[in-house]
Amino acid sequence: MKEVFIGKFIPSLAMVLLLASCVQQLDSTTDKDSKSYSKEPVGDTLQTINEELASLSSNLEPPIKATLSFHNQSIQLRDTTFDLTLPEKWNISVAQEGFGRLRFLSKSPDGRIFATDMKNRADNSRGKVFILDGFDKSTAKFDTCITYLEKLRNPNNTAFHRDTSGVDWLYIALTQKLVRYKYIKGETIPSSPEQLVAEFPDYGLSYKYGGWHLTRTVAIHNEKVYVSVGSSCNACEEKEPERASILEMDLDGKNVNHYAYGVRNAVDINWIQGALYSTNMGADHLGDDAPDEALYQLERGAHYGWPYFYQQDGEIRADTSENWIHDSLLAEDIPLAYAELGGHSAPLGFEFFEGDNWPESIRNYFLVALHGSGYVRIGNGYNLVRIAEGLEPEPVISGWLKEGHRFGRPTDVFIYDENSFFITDDHAGVLYFVEINE
Repeated sequence: MKEVFIGKFIPSLAMVLLLASCVQQLDSTTDKDSKSYSKEPVGDTLQTINEELASLSSNLEPPIKATLSFHNQSIQLRDTTFDLTLPEKWNISVAQEGFGRLRFLSKSPDGRIFATDMKNRADNSRGKVFILDGFDKSTAKFDTCITYLEKLRNPNNTAFHRDTSGVDWLYIALTQKLVRYKYIKGETIPSSPEQLVAEFPDYGLSYKYGGWHLTRTVAIHNEKVYVSVGSSCNACEEKEPERASILEMDLDGKNVNHYAYGVRNAVDINWIQGALYSTNMGADHLGDDAPDEALYQLERGAHYGWPYFYQQDGEIRADTSENWIHDSLLAEDIPLAYAELGGHSAPLGFEFFEGDNWPESIRNYFLVALHGSGYVRIGNGYNLVRIAEGLEPEPVISGWLKEGHRFGRPTDVFIYDENSFFITDDHAGVLYFVEINE
């Protein structure tokens, strides 16, 4: 699970002043060491992996199937007002607005919140990393916001890690590379030079926007770094082996291997109770309701189907739109998802709300941010859903899409403490704070 944290913001004139403080300029240096990728064999081992998967059951505690009742809450942003629907005894506040494409949150070793911002789709080289500090839960506001780094190519997320020698590191996942900085508590700009950890292919269709699936996501577990790299296209056989996969490497980028294959676009990955989970977005050419997008519990060495197979209504189906050249992958080789999330719902960030300290409405559930279908007419997603193994996804916060109008697109879910969490919105550039008073 992502670590819990502290942070939030301020409106009106104070908001203007605070936003002004988030426009600092900063240049970074680059260490250009090259890294290579190795690819492990897949076909001969998939049947064994799938048999092992079939014998496993989830190690997560099952939730209490708490029935929800809902209420509407008015949301007032600088340029619009709308209602969100959420469970009774849940309260949602606007913690901060005025960002560009606010993406993912992480907590630093000194308790500050680092937020990535991908600016906008017209220019993918102006991304920033902000530091949010001084959160007051009673007002749901932060005291300060400063720019830690800028001029970044699509910064999707960050991860902090303390190595075995006691050095703190900040990892930043960018389209073309993974970098890290030594982190000193209290610093407001990097106090050490950038170190290159890995490089990634960064071209594809829609090159102006960085190619298909321009985000990279980093997670760290047991002194290893994991990075999701999306496909370069909607449906194709890739030439670069690191595409559409989850990579595993040492903390410094050495000894790169594949952890999972055939994962078209895993925008969030998290280690939870010793297992690696990811969201994944399916292809766009199979209709308005297919394929089912999903949350996966990933297993080492497994292939999750793309582009040859997809999941729909609890079964693996072949994509027959192309004459694929593969000759080893079969439908029975493909593990089923932990949970299906519907067609074109665009699942991004997620959290697992583990343990008895959480209210029953959320205890031992995943909350997943459904960013919403790229075509508004499809209308799927645009909400937060709670899910658990064997249960259908159930909306818990909705209202970001109404009558064909987008008021927002939820992106990340980030736990604050035992009864509250944050939601980022990369469409309206808003950070929300949710408190549960059950």
